[in-house]
Amino acid sequence: MTDIPLTAAPAEQAHQNLDPGALLAALHWRYATKVFDPEQPISAELWATLEEAMVLSPSSYGLQPWKFLVITDPAIKAELRPHSWNQSQISDCSHLVVFLVRRSIEAADAERLIHATAQARGLPLEQLAFYRGMIEKDLIHGPRSQAIGQWGSNQVYIALGNLMTCAALVGVDTCPIEGFSPADYDRILNLGDTAYRSSVVCACGTRSTEDKYATLAKVRFPLEELVERR
Repeated sequence: MTDIPLTAAPAEQAHQNLDPGALLAALHWRYATKVFDPEQPISAELWATLEEAMVLSPSSYGLQPWKFLVITDPAIKAELRPHSWNQSQISDCSHLVVFLVRRSIEAADAERLIHATAQARGLPLEQLAFYRGMIEKDLIHGPRSQAIGQWGSNQVYIALGNLMTCAALVGVDTCPIEGFSPADYDRILNLGDTAYRSSVVCACGTRSTEDKYATLAKVRFPLEELVERR
């Protein structure tokens, strides 16, 4: 990670730099890359920006129930590949991100967020007591606590989507991967005794000129069928 502080820019400053046409062009450009060029790694500066982007991903209650395990070691990637349907993206990509999710949400997790919020916003802890109570009532003691694994996975997919969109905007190729064995990943990455488990994977790098899928037309149903306005 870089040492760049996570401070918010004024809304008007952030928005004036956005080009709607460039956004759509980047999204048309991106695709689930099937063949990466292992000789074209992502620069350290560019990757640092994408790490910051992942950290800035939104989550329910702001709990951030995740960790982003970034793998660049060729030996580890080679070990993971057989447990990923032998997909070449695993070993040929520049950076492999394994999105980890917390196995459970405890009172300590809510307390950590409350303290971080109080510090970041200069608030007394007692002013956030109601917010802490909402989290505990919903995710720790409420009905959703019985499906916290699914809740956590839903949050991780928000971060995954954020990474892929941000990567496209800066010209980095990605491929989201669900075709892997979480149990084997957890074993190889020594996650068994930790608070986290593997949830989904994203390979990041530079598309190969030999990837025939790069030039195929993007298939999307018409906007009129997918967007309903009321």
